Amino acid sequence: MPIRIQNDLPAKEILENENIFVMDEDRAVHQDIRPLKVVILNLMPKKEDTELQILRLLSNSPLQSDLTFLQMKSHVSKNTSASHLNKFYCYFDEIENQKFDGMIITGAPVEQIEFEEVDYWEELCRIMEWSKTNVTSTFHICWGAQAGLYYHFGLKKHMLPKKLSGVYKHKVMKRKEPLVRGFDDEFYAPHSRYTEVPAEDIHNCPALKVVAESEEAGVYLCLTEDGKQIFVTGHSEYDRYTLDSEYKRDLGKGINPDIPVNYYPDDNPENKPLLLWRSHSMNLYTNWLNYYVYQVTPYEL
Repeated sequence: MPIRIQNDLPAKEILENENIFVMDEDRAVHQDIRPLKVVILNLMPKKEDTELQILRLLSNSPLQSDLTFLQMKSHVSKNTSASHLNKFYCYFDEIENQKFDGMIITGAPVEQIEFEEVDYWEELCRIMEWSKTNVTSTFHICWGAQAGLYYHFGLKKHMLPKKLSGVYKHKVMKRKEPLVRGFDDEFYAPHSRYTEVPAEDIHNCPALKVVAESEEAGVYLCLTEDGKQIFVTGHSEYDRYTLDSEYKRDLGKGINPDIPVNYYPDDNPENKPLLLWRSHSMNLYTNWLNYYVYQVTPYEL
């Protein structure tokens, strides 16, 4: 089944050119089916890029999803046009009385700031508290995962000696967990962050179980026993060139970053980056939608 999005969302044409089945609002209203209601809290600065990345992965599921994009009222986005936000995004108070099958909270480039100092932290806390009763399962990504682990379980993030950037090898730790069904014993996933929640702290939290981990990048996937809260510390949604653009952006700022690990052939930034994580990423999002949303959500929200 396709993903259902607004008729003129810019990502629609790109996805269709990739031969991905996308259903617009006009066609969806003529189908006698209840799609999954998924709300995406997009905290990334370049929102259109993130929309495309996440929609590409959600579209791989046989389940039809009706998507709502959410923005923060307490923060002004400087990298996405106001016209795009006004047309395709809503605020939390517009959906606060609704129920959703699934929710995605993206990463954000604020990890070097204390949580309480982020200008939209209080609003985000309201949303995360609301998700406990109004969402069947919430999928947290990178900084969104760190924020969720801190808010729900009090787990603090710590600065790394230098930025963790690259494509890292991970091992599946709990093969019977549906979230990693179909994964190989070892798989690759991108990371791009300056902070981490120490693996020891996550392992010692009785409310969480770790299902995938890396010797270099730490815990990658963990979740609560009931699957209502899922935390992904990396960026499985990244495209082939996302780390490349981040690396070259940092070079342009004079930051002198390390070359992303396991990314460029021969560690040469002039070479086309290797795409090593697409199949596992598709699997991850499909498993989440199927086993933690569709299989357990009520028909009547």
